Amino acid sequence: MAYTFLATAAFGLEGVAANELKRMGIPAKAEQGGARFEGEPLDAFRANLRLRTADRVLMVLCEQEVLTFEDLYQAVVNIPWEKLMQRDANIPVSGKCVRSQLMSVRDCQAIAKKAIVNRLMDRLRVQALPETGAPYPVDVAIHQNKLRVTLDMSGDALNRRGYRTWNGEAPLRETLAAALVDLSHWRPDMPLYDPCCGTGTLLIEAAMRATHRAPGLRRAFACEQFSFMPKAGMEAIRQEEEAACLPETSFDIGGSDIDPEAIELCNRHIRQAGFEYRIPVEVDDLRRLQLPQEGGVFLCNPPYGERIGDQESSRALYRELGLLLKRHPTWKMGVISSDPSFERNFGRRATQKRRLYNGRLECEFCLFE
Repeated sequence: MAYTFLATAAFGLEGVAANELKRMGIPAKAEQGGARFEGEPLDAFRANLRLRTADRVLMVLCEQEVLTFEDLYQAVVNIPWEKLMQRDANIPVSGKCVRSQLMSVRDCQAIAKKAIVNRLMDRLRVQALPETGAPYPVDVAIHQNKLRVTLDMSGDALNRRGYRTWNGEAPLRETLAAALVDLSHWRPDMPLYDPCCGTGTLLIEAAMRATHRAPGLRRAFACEQFSFMPKAGMEAIRQEEEAACLPETSFDIGGSDIDPEAIELCNRHIRQAGFEYRIPVEVDDLRRLQLPQEGGVFLCNPPYGERIGDQESSRALYRELGLLLKRHPTWKMGVISSDPSFERNFGRRATQKRRLYNGRLECEFCLFE
């Protein structure tokens, strides 16, 4: 049986996530908030393992207009929960309501939970549900009176790769870092260098791509505990991804930062990601940086001024990034910044620009070729 799934993604990354799914052989269509695809449950598991730029994979169970609490109850109770859940299922229900007639999130959660429990008790012919088993996270979202009920196939968000346990100032989320690597036009046979590497997320995401390592290979997902998921099929997919990973693949990825503490954290993350001694990083000032390689990509997330440090010093840094690219005429550079004057301070117009969000900050990713 085919199901509908939504790979949620941050604003501006919906198309990137859809293209990732297409490269997996899963037809997908970008929409606001993510990429939608049809498939079997194992397709959702494969997406969880391999998606680099999406936040979660959700199974879409219901989409319809609701104007009253009775509408909500009937919509949820008509979902065949007994085909998805065991009688001991733990059923946490989250919710959100935006610009809708039903605006009490707590009431919507309670009504949805009641509908699920009543349906399960009726169809399973039991008097109570112990909820002592595996969690089946359900989300009830109402936006402009349109209800969407989903089952979270991921559990922890997909950016939780497992290698980053310490955060420096202004950390870059792993999914956004992977998207910047994708959008930078870098290829694994090219040098990549981050002159503001911080705790190393961009470098590690590039190395994972270069070695064909599925980002979810070292973690578990909520759907692995679901009763309707084929256990043997999931194990076979994990084994396929293990075999596809080429850890000995050579690459030229490195970085530097002026902050010694950031470099210490960066080395810890590199070690935890399994790339110890393969991604060289050092304390260095980018004003002095001169690399011998040709035809590489500088990729960085410099300080924005409004989040860390002083805006004037950040803009001075942007000028130094422009000079760094001038000293390396065969290189490209990709930079994400929330400063609208970034290009003016950098010293030239970007070849390409894309609007993205880093957390809640509206940013532009500028590519200089």
